[in-house]
Amino acid sequence: MSTSPKQALLREYAFVAQALAAPARLMLLEQLAQTEAAVEGLARKTGLTVANASQHLQQLRRAGLVTSRRAGKAVIYRLQDRRAVGLMGLLSEVAEANLAQVTDILDGLSGGAPAPEPITRAALAERLAAGAVILLDIRPEDEFAAGHIPGARNITLADLERLLPRLDPETEIIAYCRGPYCIYAHQAVARLRQHGFKARRMQGGLPEWREDGRAVRIPPSL
Repeated sequence: MSTSPKQALLREYAFVAQALAAPARLMLLEQLAQTEAAVEGLARKTGLTVANASQHLQQLRRAGLVTSRRAGKAVIYRLQDRRAVGLMGLLSEVAEANLAQVTDILDGLSGGAPAPEPITRAALAERLAAGAVILLDIRPEDEFAAGHIPGARNITLADLERLLPRLDPETEIIAYCRGPYCIYAHQAVARLRQHGFKARRMQGGLPEWREDGRAVRIPPSL
């Protein structure tokens, strides 16, 4: 039986969807949305073995989501199409709107207390220009160094407590991290609010900010 053009198209669309249907591959895409990286670095960041990370990356490459190049002995991966960032965001939005389990998990990050509505990126840009907020980047130092929102301070969850005495309790604090799959910003906001600070997270993360066409600071290489 011959395959109709529609069936052929649907098979290809489903192939892309299948490439996303694994937590490990979503973690790899989340990392590559920050910056390009070698297989070994991606394996370390995601807790996968190098062999397993390589297998997942090959699946993503076959689906046209990532591409690679050689740099000496290293294989460097990056996103093939930046629209993958929007696709990942839509997945999280649909899940949050329709799956009670997702809501329960996110509520748990706030200790069961209702989490404040995130600030939009447009509103944050306005408040940053006015100097009206403190902006915290809750990603690891190497990701911050690869690019961050201008004016952001880099602090990890492990070091957040030592920063508290230096924060103005009268100024709202906005936290952001890797994007819709990253929970660091949720956790940072919960801790800050427990200490009496006015805090909420930015909608999305650095990749979404960049895809809006907004400025990203990349420190010069040493």
